[in-house]
Amino acid sequence: MRISHLTRIYFTAFWFIPTVLLMFTVKVAFGSSGGESGGVTVVPDWSVLIQIANFIFLIWVLNLILYRPIRNVLIQRKEKVAGLEASIDSFTRDLQEKEEAFGVGIKEARSKGRQEKEALLDVAAEEEKKMIAKINEKLQADLVEVREKISKDAAEVRKSLLKEIDGFAESISQKILGRKVS
Repeated sequence: MRISHLTRIYFTAFWFIPTVLLMFTVKVAFGSSGGESGGVTVVPDWSVLIQIANFIFLIWVLNLILYRPIRNVLIQRKEKVAGLEASIDSFTRDLQEKEEAFGVGIKEARSKGRQEKEALLDVAAEEEKKMIAKINEKLQADLVEVREKISKDAAEVRKSLLKEIDGFAESISQKILGRKVS
């Protein structure tokens, strides 16, 4: 957080001026009880002003040498972290967009796959119907041929049996009568 120039001045004046006034008015430090009890007495003189000037100079030098560079490094680090956070946010958004696109692509691919599967099944069903129709036609033709052959064979067997019917009738009557029939 940046502290404005006026805030620093007011803050310094608020604490520094009462401290200086207190140092000039107090003659005995904390812990001393008066005269000869062995306490520390503070007598402000012109060296206090030198110490104050020295303290202010030290703060100014430390500000130039130490505090400003540290603040600059902290500001740069804050900017770098903000930049990294922004890049993380953009990467996160990109990832979400890519995941959504991937999901949509998967759905479309599944839909397309189902449609192609159904189309292939329809083609296979049509092909199956054609093959069954060809097999049925062939079987019908074979059935007609087999029936014709059976009818021809039956007619030939009938003719041959008709020629032998007299012999069969004679042998049956011999067996029934037990004698030869003339």
